Amino acid sequence: MKPEGIITAMVTPLDKANRINSIATKKLVNHLIEKKVDGLFILGTNGEFHALSDSEKLTFAEIVIAETNGRVPIYVGTGGNSTNQVISLSKQMTDLGADALSVITPYFVSPTESELISHYLNIAEANTAPIMLYNIPKNTGINITCNTVKKLAAHQNIIGIKDSSGKIENIKEYIDVSKGKDFSVLSGSDSLILQALQAGATGAIAATSNVLTAIDVAIYKYWLEGNLKKAQVMQESIEAFRQILKLGTIPSVLKAAIAYQGIDVGNPRLPVQPLSKEELLQVAKTMDFYAEINQ
Repeated sequence: MKPEGIITAMVTPLDKANRINSIATKKLVNHLIEKKVDGLFILGTNGEFHALSDSEKLTFAEIVIAETNGRVPIYVGTGGNSTNQVISLSKQMTDLGADALSVITPYFVSPTESELISHYLNIAEANTAPIMLYNIPKNTGINITCNTVKKLAAHQNIIGIKDSSGKIENIKEYIDVSKGKDFSVLSGSDSLILQALQAGATGAIAATSNVLTAIDVAIYKYWLEGNLKKAQVMQESIEAFRQILKLGTIPSVLKAAIAYQGIDVGNPRLPVQPLSKEELLQVAKTMDFYAEINQ
């Protein structure tokens, strides 16, 4: 499979008892697919993977995979600090029917480059679904180097990387070192979707597409059509939403915005707090601004 297009970095809906909300999950899955996203990326940073038990992750993945029913690819986050634990969870997600696995770098220890390469190769050799690397150095303290990507891109079960460094230079370098390989580079920074596509990326794994679905999909659609002017207009239009993301800790603003649009995905897991009434009013005002252009 080739990771491409707009893939939603989906939140994990929770109910009032702080458990996985099956009904809201199914609603969100169907809403996003109806809005023409090209895939669903679950149990990532915005999916609060760090605050969920393995049992909850498996329950959530099973719901999403069953409800999607093959309509779009499902990318499932299985990363962690222990290679053996990542392999175990990756095998379980593969058995559930995940199309691909997203493996974030370890985020407490600081492995050397050779240790990181070994970590990924051990996972890739473990008879699982295809692997995508996930680079988000501001959260993990580790940046996946171009040399690491060059070595790992040669492995047949490592199919791409999500780069959330926020640096277009990083994306360009990954594209350059993986040329000629069956390897996709995707932007994990929503502000760089169009720039990344123009540089040779195959798509974006976008958190904003939980709520600005039509806008993000339009960026990719217009780029495919060669209409860069309209693609740029769509790209610039997401900035107002990106500004309000600063109101709270991930994914509090995103969850509030989804709820405002009609799907109650619940509060974030503690220690992340829900927004205040004043902050919720700012979210509502911003979402009202988008009501017409996000159809």
